[in-house]
Amino acid sequence: MDEVELQARLHTLTQEHRDLDAAIDALRGLAGHDQIQLARLKKRKLRLRDEIAVVHDWLVPDIIA
Repeated sequence: MDEVELQARLHTLTQEHRDLDAAIDALRGLAGHDQIQLARLKKRKLRLRDEIAVVHDWLVPDIIA
C-alpha cells in the first residue's frame, strides 16, 4: 500500500470508529437496550482502534535518533 491508500484507509477506519461511537451512545439511550448488541459494538470499536493504530504506525514509522 502506498501512502495515499494508507491515508484513505485511516480516514475510513476513523469515520467508522466515530459512527460506532454514535451508535453505542444511541443504543445506550434506549430503554431496555440490548446488552449483547452493545457488547458487540464495543468489541468492534476496539478492533477498529487497534487497526487505526497499525495503519498510523505504517504512516509514521518510529525513527530512532
